[in-house]
Amino acid sequence: MNIAKDIRPAERLATVQEYYLQRKMKEVAALNAAGADIISLGIGGPDMMPPQEAIETLCEAARRPDAHSYQLGIGIPELRGAFAAWYSRYYGVTLDPATQVLPLTGSKEGILHISMAFLNPGDGVLVPDPGYPTYTSVSRLVGANIIKYPLTAAGGWKPDFDALERMDLTRVKLMWLNYPHMPTGTPATREIFQRTVDFGRRHGIVVVNDNPYSFILNDNPLSILAADGADDIAIELNSLSKAHNMAGWRMGMVASNPTFISWILKVKSNIDSGQFKPAMLAAARALASGDSWYDTLNKEYRKRREAAEDVMRALGVDFDPAQRGLFLWGRIPGNETSGEALADKVLSRARVFITPGFIFGENGDRYVRISLCASSDKLREAAERIRKSSIND
Repeated sequence: MNIAKDIRPAERLATVQEYYLQRKMKEVAALNAAGADIISLGIGGPDMMPPQEAIETLCEAARRPDAHSYQLGIGIPELRGAFAAWYSRYYGVTLDPATQVLPLTGSKEGILHISMAFLNPGDGVLVPDPGYPTYTSVSRLVGANIIKYPLTAAGGWKPDFDALERMDLTRVKLMWLNYPHMPTGTPATREIFQRTVDFGRRHGIVVVNDNPYSFILNDNPLSILAADGADDIAIELNSLSKAHNMAGWRMGMVASNPTFISWILKVKSNIDSGQFKPAMLAAARALASGDSWYDTLNKEYRKRREAAEDVMRALGVDFDPAQRGLFLWGRIPGNETSGEALADKVLSRARVFITPGFIFGENGDRYVRISLCASSDKLREAAERIRKSSIND
């Protein structure tokens, strides 16, 4: 008797697929195992080292006998205080570390925590198109009604607030925002944040800015929490993944008013049992690295960005040089059928993996994205491979 054949997954799984980049990286790994030597410019996984002081702190703390037990879901005071000091120094935002800061096992997990804390099945959620795919997939998993708001090149990849005001917002409860924007690299501005906060307050919509890219090739870090009235309605996610090369450490945070944080903590405390104490102490040390850390980091990223722009030129792709962050986003030539078709062609003919823009939404279909998480030498080799291939034939 085969009982398993009668078992079915939860219906919510029919609304999502395995994350595209995870699926594609398995394909790339199989090609590499067969000797293909693929240059991956897909995922934004930093390949450089975290601050040395953070690594030393981790090692020293891990040798202590009191460092290996469960931790509270709210994190240790040292880390909450370090996040608050970081926000004060670089964003000009004052946060109470005891009530307005909650460490997370990465800001991606925070998207789920926030969605579960605020959204009931059938509630509306405003999601940018193009935008980070997890906003959509998590909204589906919690049974929310996804309402896409379009971002376009003609509109500067910024929300059209006049169009938003004309929408039926009756059941909308949450709005996702992400500036500096991924995938387009559009910088944050005080105007975007203030208009979003004003919009949210007018309609009783919680606005969440996902802010992991504000230190990469960007001299002006901004936070939505600095906008007037943000205390009433705004939440911000942030992390050490990109700004401190600590993606695998899973060190993120959410900041907001004490009430919102308490609701999110109710979800988080039922999902995880806290983070590793030595890793939290190391993250606190990383946050104190100071300006010299970001200067050194961006010196390397500027070299990579220059090489990445040459990759785009080899592809025949148009891009905006004012982009910020860890990626480069560009529009494909008119003779190409789609970004996905171009990405597949580049992978098969040039052995270079780039990300097609369709995974970020319909408005990304004619675009591709490349990551700066490869050395300048690898990026230059990628450009050379593309030029030598027949992709433009």
